[in-house]
Amino acid sequence: MSIKFAASASAIALTAAIASPAFAGPTYENDTGGSFTWYGQFDPSFQSYDDGTETYNRLVDNSGSNSRIGFRLKQAYGENTLLFKFETAFGLRGSDGVSQTSTGDTLSWDRTNIRHVDLQFDTARFGRFSAGQGSMASDGIAGSDRSGTGVVAGVAVADPAGGYAFRTSTGTLSSIDVGDVFTDYDGGRLGRVRYDSVNLNGFTVSASYGTDILKTANDRETYDVAVRYGNSNLGDFAFDAALGAAWTEETGKADKRDIVGSLALEHKPTGVSLAVAAGERDIAGSYGYAKLGYSTNWSSLGSTSFSVDYYDGSDMASTGDSATSWGIAAVQKIDNYNVEAYLAYRDYSYEDTTSTSYNDSSVIMAGARWKF
Repeated sequence: MSIKFAASASAIALTAAIASPAFAGPTYENDTGGSFTWYGQFDPSFQSYDDGTETYNRLVDNSGSNSRIGFRLKQAYGENTLLFKFETAFGLRGSDGVSQTSTGDTLSWDRTNIRHVDLQFDTARFGRFSAGQGSMASDGIAGSDRSGTGVVAGVAVADPAGGYAFRTSTGTLSSIDVGDVFTDYDGGRLGRVRYDSVNLNGFTVSASYGTDILKTANDRETYDVAVRYGNSNLGDFAFDAALGAAWTEETGKADKRDIVGSLALEHKPTGVSLAVAAGERDIAGSYGYAKLGYSTNWSSLGSTSFSVDYYDGSDMASTGDSATSWGIAAVQKIDNYNVEAYLAYRDYSYEDTTSTSYNDSSVIMAGARWKF
């Protein structure tokens, strides 16, 4: 029943996306090398979560790539460029913001939905200097992926259902949420200063210092460094890799250090790809993740991509616990409309050292992302 409903919801979302006008945000240019461009995306999804006893069907915003809007200002100064970026999420109810006991607000915007208020000075010789709300150096470090299914399946396996609690074998809701035990330790966005080096034969080195300026009474401070490498011209192969470390200090909480790395390899003639990631927090747990993908051009609409992945984490909520997840996903691009229609299934399992037994749970996500 849930699968039929998911397929129906996917068709509705796809029809709505196709019916939307096909346009990208306009770009306005001046005669001195400056430009203004606005952009955004809309990513509605049907979510069906089964906790082993009850099933919950909801319409949500895909937290893995939420709906948002923004604009970019760019001005050239000789060989250098000054850029300003503003971006905010719409504040729609996210897939990781609902649970068995709460449907969340359909629309609830506050300043924490602001993603970027970012000023950048990009120099040809010395790299890029950034200041303002935006990505830390380690943001995205866990997400190397060339499968084509990243819109709905990736290392952030909690995104489709992170707010739901595991139900025990006795039928009661536990205090352990999916999001508590499935994490990727990826860097996020803060008010920060950041430096990115120029491209050095495919390598880029980044460093940043940031604090959470969007929350009140917050004294969190984070320092991080990252190294990235990308090369799409290795004969028949394309390769991406990233490695980062972050240190966080916050009054009243233990200092922590996260180390995360990921890599992705694609065999371009066949469309087969492999992605792996791993991370560790010194005061908490660790995980490993692997994903096998396949992309092909079966249709004139655009590429069709499939993936299967597996996540294995430990010591996330308590010492000795274990969290595993596997998922399958399919994504169909519709190039003429900038749409990616998707359908995915994910299974979650959790065990700890107590006598409590937890039911396995699962989630179906079906929807479409339209970029404009």
